[in-house]
Amino acid sequence: MDAISKTVEVQNLETQETFTNTYDKLMIASGAEATLPPFENMNIDNIFKLTKMEDGLRVKEQVKLESINDITIVGAGFIGIEVVEAMVHLGKKVHLIQRSSRVFNGMFDEKITDLMLEELLSHGVEVLLSESVTAFRGEGSVSEIVTDKGTYKTDLVVIATGFKPNTAFVLDTGIKTLKNGAIVVNTKGETSIKDIYSAGDCATVEHMVTKENVYIPLATGANKLGRIVGSNMAGEDNEYPGSLGSACVKVMDYEAAKTGLSEKDSEKTGVEYSSVFVKDKNYTGYYPNQEDLYIKLVYETKSKIIVGGETLGKNGAALRINVISMAVRAKMTTAELGMMDFCYAPPISKTWDALNVAGNVAK
Repeated sequence: MDAISKTVEVQNLETQETFTNTYDKLMIASGAEATLPPFENMNIDNIFKLTKMEDGLRVKEQVKLESINDITIVGAGFIGIEVVEAMVHLGKKVHLIQRSSRVFNGMFDEKITDLMLEELLSHGVEVLLSESVTAFRGEGSVSEIVTDKGTYKTDLVVIATGFKPNTAFVLDTGIKTLKNGAIVVNTKGETSIKDIYSAGDCATVEHMVTKENVYIPLATGANKLGRIVGSNMAGEDNEYPGSLGSACVKVMDYEAAKTGLSEKDSEKTGVEYSSVFVKDKNYTGYYPNQEDLYIKLVYETKSKIIVGGETLGKNGAALRINVISMAVRAKMTTAELGMMDFCYAPPISKTWDALNVAGNVAK
C-alpha cells in the first residue's frame, strides 16, 4: 500500500497473481486474527481455533461423532466460555484450561467471576486455573494435552486464547497504531493518513468515559463505526460518539454483562472512584422461581456520577446492563439511578428494582 500514490497491491489467493489498484478513499476493515501461543504439535487433527464461520462448522461436525467425548477448551474468555456451554449441552465431558487464576480474568469483578466459577463447576466442567498448555500429543489426531502441571486425555481441542488486530500489512505505511497493532482512528473513522479510514476489529474506538483510543473488538462497535466510515467516505461528516465496551455472555444458567469502567480501569485514570456490590432478586418473592441478581456499580466518589457496572444472574440480568450503559452516557448519579422510574409487575421486577437498590446503596 502506498499512501502517496494512493495505490494498493492486491493478491488473488487462488492463483497467487498480484495486481495494483488505485483508490480515492480507502477503508481498512481487515479484522482480527487468533493469538496462538507456541504450543508443540499444533498441526495434528482435531485442534481448532475459531476465527471463521467455517471453523465453527467443522467443530460442529466433529463433535457429532461418537468417538469425540472429551473436549478441552483453552482460554476462559467470551468465546471459550460459550464453547464450554455448547459442549456441556451436547453431553460432552468438558475441560477448561486457563493460564490466569480466574475465568474472564480482568474482565469482570472478582466476586462475579467467583460466582461464574461455581456455576461452571456445578455443571460438571473441570476447570483448571493457573495452568498453561505446552503441547499436544497424538498419532494423526490429538489424544492428549500437556500442561505445566499434568497431562490430560482429550479427543478435541478448541483454542480460544484471544485475538489481535490483523494489521501486519500496514505497519510500515506510516499509519499510526497502538502497540498491539490496532489502527488508531478519530471519531470520524479517519486514520493518521488522509483519505484512509478504518473500522472493526482491526481499529481502535474512542472510550466514551476516558476519551482515549482503545482496542475493544466487539461486533457492536464495529458495526456502528463501520456505518460512520461508510457515510463519511460517501461525503457526509458524521462522528461516532464512542464505546463503553458493553458486552454480555451466557455462563451456563447465568447471564453476565459489563459496561464502562471497571474498578481496575478506574484506578488508572487518577480520579477517585468508589463501588458497591449488591445482591438482590430479579422479581417479586411471591411469584414462583425468584432468582438472585447481582449488580456492581462504579462511580466517582465525589460527584457520584456512574462510570461503569456489571450484572450477573438469571432471567433478565444481562439486559439490565443497558440501563447502566445509558446512565454512564447521561452522566447520571447514583442517587438519580436510585429513584429512576422503572416498570413493575410481579413476574418481571420488584417495586424497587435491583438497579434502584444498587443506586440507593451507593448514594
